[in-house]
Amino acid sequence: MSAPQLVVHRDKELMAQAAAARLITRIVDAQAARGSASVVLTGGRNGNGLLAALSSAPARDAIDWSRLDLWWGDERFLPDGDPERNVTQAREALLDRVPVDPARVHAMPASDGPNGSDVDAAAAAYAAELAAAAGPEDHGPVPTFDVLMLGVGPDTHVASLFPELPAVRETERTVVGVHGAPKPPPTRVSLTLPAIRAAREVWLLAAGEDKAKAVQIALSGAGEIQAPAAGAYGRARTLWLLDAAAASQLPRALYPPASA
Repeated sequence: MSAPQLVVHRDKELMAQAAAARLITRIVDAQAARGSASVVLTGGRNGNGLLAALSSAPARDAIDWSRLDLWWGDERFLPDGDPERNVTQAREALLDRVPVDPARVHAMPASDGPNGSDVDAAAAAYAAELAAAAGPEDHGPVPTFDVLMLGVGPDTHVASLFPELPAVRETERTVVGVHGAPKPPPTRVSLTLPAIRAAREVWLLAAGEDKAKAVQIALSGAGEIQAPAAGAYGRARTLWLLDAAAASQLPRALYPPASA
């Protein structure tokens, strides 16, 4: 378990631009070291803001997009192409504008896919895809992702792991179907905490005053069942990327003045 590190930016726009620059560097370094890189994307306003910033960053061409695997931390279980799906939004923000290899874009199953409306079968299929991509150098049934990004919800949820619901309690499976999520749509597919913790680096993104209480709770020693964001950490690094509004309820001693 890696202790959380905090980086606080003036506003959400600067946060998105700085996070995009950080991600470019991390991907390029991973490709130089191992030949390829793997990143887990997140949706929501902060995840999509980062992708839009990456799309417009001049340095994006430093990435060899043909040697990048893209996965998702969670997905709304809706038909393919639905505008509410994270993968649809990611395509609009970035993926349709860069030369990614379609075979390395690992979208989570849709509700009109081979598994039909069976979200648990869809989750099992994604778990199998992850297991097939894991190599002997990995630590279990998922690849050792270079960077896994998560948006933090106002209720401290990450991916589609909501406080107190069964998915956040899962300790064996890497992907689960989520039923009755408190945020629409109620049916989702999500990585579990064991899968999240396989990543080298986990980045948690939060911007806006509506996220301030969740950030404060997750970083104050809360348990992961009550505050799922508290249970999200990477093998080598856990990075909280915040704007000043989201950090407003944290003790100033938690982050250095240079971060502001």
